[in-house]
Amino acid sequence: MHPIAEKYIRKSALPTIFCPGCGHGTVLNCFLRAVDQLDIFDTLGLVSGIGCSSWTPVFVNSDVMHTVHGRALAFATGLKVSNPRLNVMVFTGDGDCIGIGGNHLIHAARRNIDMTVFMLDNAIYGMTGGQVSPTTPADAKSQTTPYGNPEPPFDVCALVTSAGATHVARYTTVQPRTMINGIKKAIEHKGFSFVHIISQCPTQTGRYVYGMTKPDEYVRMIREQSISLTAAEKRSTEELKGKIITGILHECGDRPEFVETLSRLRRA
Repeated sequence: MHPIAEKYIRKSALPTIFCPGCGHGTVLNCFLRAVDQLDIFDTLGLVSGIGCSSWTPVFVNSDVMHTVHGRALAFATGLKVSNPRLNVMVFTGDGDCIGIGGNHLIHAARRNIDMTVFMLDNAIYGMTGGQVSPTTPADAKSQTTPYGNPEPPFDVCALVTSAGATHVARYTTVQPRTMINGIKKAIEHKGFSFVHIISQCPTQTGRYVYGMTKPDEYVRMIREQSISLTAAEKRSTEELKGKIITGILHECGDRPEFVETLSRLRRA
């Protein structure tokens, strides 16, 4: 076992539930490397909801709250308010976060509470059989849209930015070194940090949405679609169609943080 895994993985929880080729293991790998480099393991408060992505922190040998579907941010808010010294981090998915949990996401961003949310987006409900999710591409076939998805995919980064998040970023599993640095920046940011991570699901999305049978095909597609924000700024709108823009998409530091505001009210 790699030294990073040996140091931080909850061995009693192994093996992971992730399918072969799933991108969530890469996210876990990058997260642990970022935590190790920041040396903050003893201050972690990890929270997740329900779904493939929400199993990610369960394999970390730390304090973990594996909560109910769509309510991870509500639990995380309570945890942060009750113990502001914790580095509270939420692992959630496209269904858990903006499907059933969309209302909690909006208000956590609005409050600008100091936590980091990792939304692992595989564009489908992977664990429960391949149903359409809020980020499934338009016209895509899934187990619940056999004739094609009639709805456009949700731009979750635009949503949280407009709701008040003060750090919004996007990365993919094909850029692990960039993701590690991005995770570190999100954790260090004071306020509500949202990290949108495009993660491949060969079992459901690859098979039903893209008609792919091999995980490496899926990874290659993500790599070809990915473009950094710096490069994207030099491209036209037409050239950016179908592209995944990665990097820090929004950041501001002039909004008050929620827990600090509560503390001032208590002292008043």
